[in-house]
Amino acid sequence: MGLLPAGTVQAQAITERTRQKQAAEKEQADLRQRLSALKRDIDQTEAAKGNAADALAASEQAISRANRSLRDLALEQQQTESRLAQLVRQLNQLSAQVNAQQAQLSRLLREQYVAGNEDRIKLLLSGDNPNRINRELQYLGYVSQAQAKLIDTLRANLQAIRSNKAETQNAKFELEEIAQEENEQKQTLEKEKAKRATLLSQLSTRLSAQRKEVGHIEQDQQRLSSLVDRLAQLIEQQKKAEAEAREKRRQEQLAKARAEREKRLAEQRARAAERAAQAAKAGKPAPRMPDPSDAIDDDEPPQSASLGRNDTVPEPQSENFGKPFASQRGQLRLPVRGDLAARFGSRRGDGPSSRGLFIRAAEGAEVRAVAGGRVVFADWLRGFGNLVIVDHGNQYMTIYGNNQAILKRAGDVVKGGETIATAGNSGGNEQSGLYFEMRHQGRAFDPLTWVTTR
Repeated sequence: MGLLPAGTVQAQAITERTRQKQAAEKEQADLRQRLSALKRDIDQTEAAKGNAADALAASEQAISRANRSLRDLALEQQQTESRLAQLVRQLNQLSAQVNAQQAQLSRLLREQYVAGNEDRIKLLLSGDNPNRINRELQYLGYVSQAQAKLIDTLRANLQAIRSNKAETQNAKFELEEIAQEENEQKQTLEKEKAKRATLLSQLSTRLSAQRKEVGHIEQDQQRLSSLVDRLAQLIEQQKKAEAEAREKRRQEQLAKARAEREKRLAEQRARAAERAAQAAKAGKPAPRMPDPSDAIDDDEPPQSASLGRNDTVPEPQSENFGKPFASQRGQLRLPVRGDLAARFGSRRGDGPSSRGLFIRAAEGAEVRAVAGGRVVFADWLRGFGNLVIVDHGNQYMTIYGNNQAILKRAGDVVKGGETIATAGNSGGNEQSGLYFEMRHQGRAFDPLTWVTTR
């Protein structure tokens, strides 16, 4: 009834938690690898070099990762604490049941010890009516069965208590591990913030000058457009690959169903041939041989094979995600609360017109997805800092730039209104806030024609 050795329990808890984290990372590794290759290709073909904001990239990425880790750890801690509280409640209930069952069993065993086997012996030697003796013996048998059932239930509850205590200890070890990771991430965050502040003070003059250069602004916009176009190509390639994979699975199902039909037909023919031989021997007419036309048409799979079409996860649903993005025009809301500092089409000094909005907001303010979709980019990009791009289907994308922290990873499915980032001034931006764009087929359009402020 004792606990498992502490070292063993801790090793199991850490191993299971680490395994789950590694599995989650592995699921998105391929997508992140392709996106990294795409970003490297854009960087290598970039004409502008020596951009002052590039010096901030590593530090701003580290700040983003640390903030995302702290948020994830806080959520994990909350879930683990909830699980721990539930385990404690279950333990209290089980302990109460065990105490009551032990008291009941103790009373029954004491009564049985006092009575011994006299009841059965007296019945057998009483010379009473055999039917009455049989009924009494059956009654005593029922009592013995009830005692055995009570013992089995007690044994099961004792095992449940041992399992509960082991799970409780695992949860405590996980909380300790989470607390240690949180402390490490906080130290990393403070260190990177200090590093970025130092870099900003050193680069302030160069950053200010480059923000005003028309060439840099145009290159930033071209870089983002190039990224959006390539992401669209990547999405189409992925859809094509998924369609091909589904068709391949369908063909495999068809082939499997066809092979099963041919096998059944061969078995029927063999049995029919055997019956025909027996009929000929007995002088009777031979039964009809199975006709291949009796089999199901090869052009369509049987009903059992149609289950293979349901092997992919459907697009996630939320309050808006489930109907075309275009139908939500006029119903969307801006992704962050704040002042509208720059509008779509406004001039940036002597540079090109803005293709999005800049919403001034406090550092750390929550940035929310305007509608459900899938994150297709979550990384640092020159000119836009920590950048998130969400694909909403039908070649609609929303773009969220200059974030302090990115809270989602490429490949994540998000719901409308879900927090995906926190506002900031990454990428060398002067003010804290969010740069927001909406695009269709790669072309930017005015978000204010799609949102409501009510």
